[in-house]
Amino acid sequence: MRLFSISFVGGVLLLQQQASLPTWPYVLAAAACICGLAPLDRLGVQRRYGQWGRRPVGLLRHLPPVCCGAIGGFLWAALLAYLALAENLHRQDEGRDLRVTGIIDSLPSRSTQGLRFNFRVERVLSPTAGAIPARLALGWYSGYHQPQQGTAALPALHAGQRWELTVRLQRPHGNANPYGYDYEVWLLEQGLRATGYVRDTGKARLLDAYAACATCLIEVARGGLRSRIEAELAGRRYSPVIVALVVGDQHGIRAPDWQVFTRTGISHLISISGLHVTMVAGLAAMCAAWLWRRSFFTAAQLPLVLPAQKVAALAGALVAWSYVMLAGSGVPAQRTLYMLLVVALALWSGRIARFSHVLCSALLLVVLLDPWAVLWPGFWLSFGAVAVLLYAGSGRLRGSSHGQQPDPGSGRQPVSRPLLARCHGVLAEAAHAQYAVTMGLLPLTLLLFAQISLVSPVANALAIPLVSLIITPLALLGSVAPQPLCSLLLWLAHVLFAMLAQLLTWLAAQPLAVWQAPAASLGLFCWALLGTLWLLAPRGWPLRWLGLASWIPLLLAQARAPCPGAMQVTAFDVGQGMAVLVETHNHRLLYDTGPAYGREANAGSRIILPYLQARGIAMLDGLIVSHSDSDHAGGAQAILAAMPSVPLWSSLPSGHALLRMAGQSMACRAGQQWDWDGVHFEMLHPPAAELAAQGIRPNARACSMKISSAAGSLLLVADIEAAQEHALVQRYGSQLRASVLLAPHHGSKTSSTLEFLETVQPEHALFQLGYRNRYHHPHPAVWARYGAQQIKRWRTDESGAIELSFDTTVQISAYRERHVRYWYGR
Repeated sequence: MRLFSISFVGGVLLLQQQASLPTWPYVLAAAACICGLAPLDRLGVQRRYGQWGRRPVGLLRHLPPVCCGAIGGFLWAALLAYLALAENLHRQDEGRDLRVTGIIDSLPSRSTQGLRFNFRVERVLSPTAGAIPARLALGWYSGYHQPQQGTAALPALHAGQRWELTVRLQRPHGNANPYGYDYEVWLLEQGLRATGYVRDTGKARLLDAYAACATCLIEVARGGLRSRIEAELAGRRYSPVIVALVVGDQHGIRAPDWQVFTRTGISHLISISGLHVTMVAGLAAMCAAWLWRRSFFTAAQLPLVLPAQKVAALAGALVAWSYVMLAGSGVPAQRTLYMLLVVALALWSGRIARFSHVLCSALLLVVLLDPWAVLWPGFWLSFGAVAVLLYAGSGRLRGSSHGQQPDPGSGRQPVSRPLLARCHGVLAEAAHAQYAVTMGLLPLTLLLFAQISLVSPVANALAIPLVSLIITPLALLGSVAPQPLCSLLLWLAHVLFAMLAQLLTWLAAQPLAVWQAPAASLGLFCWALLGTLWLLAPRGWPLRWLGLASWIPLLLAQARAPCPGAMQVTAFDVGQGMAVLVETHNHRLLYDTGPAYGREANAGSRIILPYLQARGIAMLDGLIVSHSDSDHAGGAQAILAAMPSVPLWSSLPSGHALLRMAGQSMACRAGQQWDWDGVHFEMLHPPAAELAAQGIRPNARACSMKISSAAGSLLLVADIEAAQEHALVQRYGSQLRASVLLAPHHGSKTSSTLEFLETVQPEHALFQLGYRNRYHHPHPAVWARYGAQQIKRWRTDESGAIELSFDTTVQISAYRERHVRYWYGR
């Protein structure tokens, strides 16, 4: 069973790396292999001492379950992928206004721009080119989608409401960058096959305040609990954390708070973790067993009808299931729920379940129900933590944990240990568990996040008992208790967490709170994993401390860098905006920072900083914000907050907020130039006179520069338009020639003149665009003009992030071409 479960997960993981789903001939061949191998496994069991004379030896006897599990997992994941991809929005329906009726079947999340929710379509009132997917991810925004409306005009949405809406949809699409979040596979996992937003708010009609929808009952309950907590803790900073502990909704937690939780390594507690589920289920089981043994204070003698242990197991499993449903069914909560269900089933059936069998059963159930879970860090961290505890505790003596020890006089009867000794035993076991998890997950954490928290042992030692044993129970009781007990319990939970947060903030601010290193390669990870297994081996294993040596290559790895004289360029897929990272042997320059997506969400925090962290780049040598437009400067605040000492070049007006944040700021001026590692940087625009002039549009004064290496050159011109292009041609002439051109103004019709293109003569042109952007960039005439000049065109909305290597020649690759997956649909 254990081999089958693990190999099943391996087969699922293999399918999720495929560029396309297997065709039916391959599926039939794989099914035939299973049919052929399954009898071999049975035959080996029956004849292990039969006419073959001896039991199958070595790995051969494990081959049938391993192969059946791997092939079965691959086929199962492929089947669910086929079913999930069956619903697709027809391309002719993208960007059209469609009238639909349906039910809100998720907890609406709020932001400064509006509301986001999932919508289950019941009826399509508009003619369509094809079927509309059954579930949609919608936004109901103020701002440019609804220019005549303010945020206050948006309705109060609740799960279970039936609405008639006009929506504008598009097929699933997300930014595609190395080390970035894959939004498209998340949509596929959630069963959301189209995204969009509500149009014509004035024509939206609420048809039913609560529709009789079985699937919405849980979301309605979650919404009610969230509303109650928010009302009781209105205006308090950590009220979103209390909401997250009760119903699993983390959308309200502020980005600075998340940074503190991440740097201190307690992010796993700010949700419905497995520890919380276990705690709630354990309390329910204890209460049920206590009442059952006393027959609810009656003379019914219920333990004679059904053992109290079985009642406790049933009560714990039911409460755990209810809590996990309210929590949104995250992977850690699912893992704990399935493990509790397996234990309860084993107890009711009279079987003794080994812990490793319980863990593998939960592993199999999670992947059976959600084969895309293997793509998320939470899956590996959750099961990895339990596996580490199982492995590290396999050789430890457990007598001390029961509070009993043999009587020295008789050697037979146990006697109770003193309270102090029992507390010491509990603390020793807890310390060993924390040590094992911290050490055991270090290679995996570096592989997934390229950083580890050095203060996490201290932070978790304080946070785990406080959050799991005190704050979470108080929050749960307070969310359902009547007044005035509700207010008191929630207030107390908030006060305790606020006190904990102050300590966590101090720990996170320490200079050595986090150790950063480039994301580990698979080889380094496997080597460190072997050393970790050696380190955590049972007592008696020789020289366990030598396992630490396997971490040295992992912890001291350096960021990859081009050779002297060469450069590496990454044009990020940030949507409708610009962000380009230029790397030489010892220096890194970021040109523009992408757009802002909301008050706290922007390309800097969501795309650029995670990429730099995964690469092991702790500091930039220069930041250029070409001009003040939000699609170029939107992520700059996040970059400067993370790297306050980076020098800033810009054409921003005096008094701009970014200039006040930067420790060192300079204005871009034509004629500025410098050399880094054999690569020449030269600022071409704006001239000093235009920079000081009044009334010039930000686009016209955008910082423009040329970067030249021995292999080729790159021209970055931001959002300049025809007049500035003509001025550059007149001023520099043939000096503008470049191997690669970042298309001016995203390919708008006001730029990329024929004169400019004929002067630059690029071999490649990069268009940084948002998918189906509202400006309709690039303009068809401009796109055709590049093609007529025999220029190779690259679009980030179609290709994802584009990487260029200027070494001996110019080599270009696109992320979606290197990282092809079947759910991209391209």
